[in-house]
Amino acid sequence: MEKPIQVTCAIIIKNNLVLAAQRSESMHLPLSWEFPGGKLEESESEEECLKREILEELDIEVDIQEKLAHYNHQYSGKKPIELIPFVCHFASGKIFLKEHKRADWFTVEELKQLDWAAADIPVLDSFLELFQNQLS
Repeated sequence: MEKPIQVTCAIIIKNNLVLAAQRSESMHLPLSWEFPGGKLEESESEEECLKREILEELDIEVDIQEKLAHYNHQYSGKKPIELIPFVCHFASGKIFLKEHKRADWFTVEELKQLDWAAADIPVLDSFLELFQNQLS
């Protein structure tokens, strides 16, 4: 099996809302929602990658709180990816979109209604399970 591309993603929380980003029309999976992040480069840690990608894509900074389980996914005709999610808190900055069509803050219930990119669905499910366990 082909070695997957490692991709970090951030579940960013601010005032009990969660940030989701909508892919632009020109991106693979146009208009699907995802947790923002990007490809791990050779010389960096997963945490460094996440902070760099969030700053590059959204112009904001985050504080990493917790690493969640990795998920592998393969889109048809694409290389497999290993998605490495982190729960983060918004630290500073004002969102400025450089790649995405839209980014917004959602309640946990609203997150469930979005049209998610397939690779992000297990990440969302894992986060929702964690969220439910913290409430109970």
